[in-house]
Amino acid sequence: MKYDFTTIMDRKGKDAIALDVETALEGGMLGVENVEIKEGFSVIPMWVADMNFPTVPTVQEALIQRAEHPAFGYFSPSQEYYDSIIRWQQARNGVTGLTSECIGYENGVLGGVVSALNVFCSKGDKVLLHSPTYIGFTGSLKNNGYDMVLSPLKRDEKGIWRMDFEDMEEKLATENIHAAVFCSPHNPCGRVWERWELEKAMALFQKYDVYVVSDEIWSDLILDGHKHIPTQSVSQDAKMRTAAFYAPSKTFNLAGLVGSYHIVYNKWIRDRMEKESSLSHYNSMNVLSMHALIGAYKPEGYEWVDQLCQVLTDNVNYAYDYITTHFSGVELSRPEGTYMLFLDCTRWCQEHGKTLDELEAAGIQVGVIWQDGRPFHGPCSIRMNLALPHSLVKEAMERLDKYVFNA
Repeated sequence: MKYDFTTIMDRKGKDAIALDVETALEGGMLGVENVEIKEGFSVIPMWVADMNFPTVPTVQEALIQRAEHPAFGYFSPSQEYYDSIIRWQQARNGVTGLTSECIGYENGVLGGVVSALNVFCSKGDKVLLHSPTYIGFTGSLKNNGYDMVLSPLKRDEKGIWRMDFEDMEEKLATENIHAAVFCSPHNPCGRVWERWELEKAMALFQKYDVYVVSDEIWSDLILDGHKHIPTQSVSQDAKMRTAAFYAPSKTFNLAGLVGSYHIVYNKWIRDRMEKESSLSHYNSMNVLSMHALIGAYKPEGYEWVDQLCQVLTDNVNYAYDYITTHFSGVELSRPEGTYMLFLDCTRWCQEHGKTLDELEAAGIQVGVIWQDGRPFHGPCSIRMNLALPHSLVKEAMERLDKYVFNA
């Protein structure tokens, strides 16, 4: 491959919470506390959703070039910024007719989600989401006074996570819901929704006049054999009732630079969202974030993402096959996008007389730093990040085999 996805980066001292296990344990971010890594085991970071790969070199080049100029005063987003997004959306997602006016900056997707909900709802309103549910949605909605109504996803006979449309409609019809938060691709389940699924969901939202907040931050990380379809593209009504959110941060590992964007075609929604996001006087673009996006969305970035998706596909396939072959009692669906696995450990814990806390601690003790799935509404689940060199994925599976699941 042209780009490096095999070198194990040394991120110590480089502002990476993925490696700050002590702080993660003390803050309850891993679900257990008072656990120590045994002597002789290195840390394999498989929890927080950032990647252990170097980003595309054009990002660093763009930042360095801009940093060589010694002034960093007030500025406005350049046309190059908007043109980069328009080209990216057309090439990656088949989006046509997108204009600069429909693109708005967000410090982060979650802030944008809240701004959109503040337009669509009143405090205390009910919002529909699917479960398992991204932990960031839970915290953001709770902190901003919204009541989540969860419609559980169900695995079909092939183990694929599917929306339960009957359950969705029952809740939309009876719970007086005005807005839904939709995750596409889905985190933590890794589903890349098919067009018919999106059409059916959006038809329900139209029927009950529900506005949609579509988090599509994972839309670039699609595994072999699947294709992301923007929620706004499935119908004219979907286009006009949906606020969609994207970011280079997940794709290129730029979360520490801060910066995402929304696409909103409905001017009524767009104007009010811009007002909501402005109220804190904080939702302002960083000049280096702007240049990072421009650097990421250069031609090299297109090639880099294609290679990344192949690496992630290989990691996911290896881990899925290893787990289903070696870890009896652990159930999971093969992801179609993202780089996360969501393990259902219910049967394993029952068969071995273990609690989920004990299982999580056993993994951490041998350096496999994975994440408690309960805050994602997975009662006995663990979320695992596979965005790291393949050699580390193999090492993690071997440790879990020898010291945890088959100890």
